Amino acid sequence: MQDLTGKTILLVISGGIAAYKSLELIRLIRKAGGRVRCILTKGGAQFITPLSVAALSEEPVYEDLFSLKDETEMGHIRLSREADLILVAPASANMIAKMAHGMADSLAAATLLATNKPVMIAPAMNQMMWANPATQANIETLATRGITLIGPTSGDMACGETGLGRMAEPEEILGAVMGFFYQSKPLSGLSALVTSGPTYEPLDPVRFIGNRSSGKQGHAIAASLAAQGADVTLVTGPVSLPDPQGVKTVHVETAVEMLDACRQALPADIAICAAAVSDWSAAAVLSQKIKKRGDRQPPDIKLKENPDILAALAGLATPKRPKLVIGFAAETENLIEAAAEKRRNKGCDWIIANQVGPADDGMEKVFGRDENHVYLITDQTTEEWQKTSKQAIADKLADYIARWFTETRQTQPAPMAAE
Repeated sequence: MQDLTGKTILLVISGGIAAYKSLELIRLIRKAGGRVRCILTKGGAQFITPLSVAALSEEPVYEDLFSLKDETEMGHIRLSREADLILVAPASANMIAKMAHGMADSLAAATLLATNKPVMIAPAMNQMMWANPATQANIETLATRGITLIGPTSGDMACGETGLGRMAEPEEILGAVMGFFYQSKPLSGLSALVTSGPTYEPLDPVRFIGNRSSGKQGHAIAASLAAQGADVTLVTGPVSLPDPQGVKTVHVETAVEMLDACRQALPADIAICAAAVSDWSAAAVLSQKIKKRGDRQPPDIKLKENPDILAALAGLATPKRPKLVIGFAAETENLIEAAAEKRRNKGCDWIIANQVGPADDGMEKVFGRDENHVYLITDQTTEEWQKTSKQAIADKLADYIARWFTETRQTQPAPMAAE
């Protein structure tokens, strides 16, 4: 029978009436054989006592970032490293906001910021707080970093209202924890390479050729693949996004550096080229800044073609070629036709097409936005995915990839028995 023997769960209890459920959760984890260490926030301590938490966990309770004893031992670092899983239950709207924005003003927040371990959260708050766009944006940010969401559920609340926002029941949370350690995920055992963001091609020490890609779609894809169990390497150009949790991230600037990093990440079962790689770079990068002088014509900058990363990966011979190679096509006109032609020319298996350029409001349609409207194009079908969040598109793509590998395994002939 599967249990949690040998597993250490760091439970962060933040403020909210649902904190009382955390006491039962501690009991259930202990009953399953797991070790529970607890951080109790000041808000959480308004609803349950450190003594009750310590009695059930049979461990010291950690509360203060500036505790002389705890921080002499670098408590927030040690706690974040010694756990197999960090679980925030209940996760208040305030704690979720702190996590999304990288705050470190409490022991709990600092520990979550310092961790290199998987994190699960069980939100609990009033239904209007949960539905608020600020909370939903924070939840989406955490999802792109690979943080797993448990709940919330719908029902009666302590405030007298009814709606979505109740913390999941302790038994459901325990099931999610057990599933994290033991459930076979669809992409377990597979490796994935994802490129994201723009490339910057220098002209001189100050200027460069680049584009408006934010990296939001590529980073979301990397996080979704990791959540499905894949071993993911993300090669990203310059972006302002945090690295997704549970993903090996390699930072580059130029197209040549990105191609080199991709080659280093091989072999891989899956390759997804979501980066907006510059087609050209300077034939010669000047060592000094190009000066602007009123009596001269603008400088004649000669360009050379950059390597084609998608074509390079798709053109590899078996067994070096990833089993599934997916590209992205950002077009300003003739979207479907141009993307289908690109898929054929590059030799990739699938291509995701999206139309870039000004939207009706005058803003860019895709670059920098949180939503996308794409088409999935294969050698047989063209499927429209209506406008939705980039995270939702990433999750849907990960599901399609998992289904493709499942179907591929089922259609492969069984190995011959040895004579």
